[in-house]
Amino acid sequence: MAIFGKDKEQDEQAKTEAQAPASAPQKPGVMSSAALLKKEATIPQKVIEDSLPKTTNDAKFSDLYITPDKTCYVWSGKSNSGLKVAKFIDLQEFINAVIEKYDGHSASYSLHFKGRDYRIERTIALEGEQYCARKMPTSIPDLEKLGLPSGIYRQLLTLADKSGLILIAGATGTGKSTTISALLKKYLQTEGGYAFTIEDPIEMPLDGIYQTTHGDLGLCKQTTPPDGKWEEGIKSALRSKPRYIYLGEIRSPEAAEELLRAATSGHLVFSTIHANNVADAVNALAKYAASSGISEEMSYELMANGLLACIHQNLVGTPKRLRAEGLFANPNINGGCPVRTMLRSGKLSIATLLEQQKTKLERGLPLFENPPA
Repeated sequence: MAIFGKDKEQDEQAKTEAQAPASAPQKPGVMSSAALLKKEATIPQKVIEDSLPKTTNDAKFSDLYITPDKTCYVWSGKSNSGLKVAKFIDLQEFINAVIEKYDGHSASYSLHFKGRDYRIERTIALEGEQYCARKMPTSIPDLEKLGLPSGIYRQLLTLADKSGLILIAGATGTGKSTTISALLKKYLQTEGGYAFTIEDPIEMPLDGIYQTTHGDLGLCKQTTPPDGKWEEGIKSALRSKPRYIYLGEIRSPEAAEELLRAATSGHLVFSTIHANNVADAVNALAKYAASSGISEEMSYELMANGLLACIHQNLVGTPKRLRAEGLFANPNINGGCPVRTMLRSGKLSIATLLEQQKTKLERGLPLFENPPA
């Protein structure tokens, strides 16, 4: 049936669209992967290939999303969160490697592709298996180059020889592991000592020997949790007599409890947690530990005794910039500390403390008034 006012070419296009299968209707405003690729197919292939990086490893991205139909997406760089279709010359080879490396058991695993490491997360979506591939750095950045607020940076440096828990909070993909790895690297370079990490999969290249400025050595060994049991990994770490313990992620109530106990046993402990702000991070860890069987009161007591710092961070803008806020407890247990007092009460009025500490850090003032040694 002809459509009035259209030329023959438009008429044929309308017929084709009218005869298209109705089995997969699109939601308003939603474009299928096939339609998106068809739209981009008007660009000559030679022009596309000439502008592409030679390998997936050369492309500048942090995370690559592989959908069930094997279309790939990366951050567009034009906005804070927008994506674009990824088109790299060896992309199909990379997809095949991601799929083939899956062992049928762990949804989180590592992939070594042409000399570059990736952390893979496999999930099952509505239409099939999908993957997120995070490109791991080939080296750990220096802490001073991350863009932390100067006051937070200086305060973190003072904790190198202390004991307790340093917790880094934020959403997925906000650089939590990078910050902790850079901080641990800094401590190993300044204080030395033995660091024991528990990660699954292992991410940053921390493993190795570090030379301190005063001639001593630092040593880091990266491990995975025995049989997937994170709490057993912490127990193993404690038996190894480390100076530093890094738990890559808190994945069980038992691990949360063991982490807090480790933080009160003379070690400097690091970990990450997903949270929207500092208050949520502190509260979430305490309640998570309480789910292991101890009382909530005991959980907050462990937090009060063990917490050294909680840093919440985010990456914003184009290009991405680090934004962070921090809450610090007094490392001197003989000195006054409103943060520890607040945690023991279980009433988390953290906003006021954050603002007070922020003002002091910006002015270069000490956070705590400690008695003479």
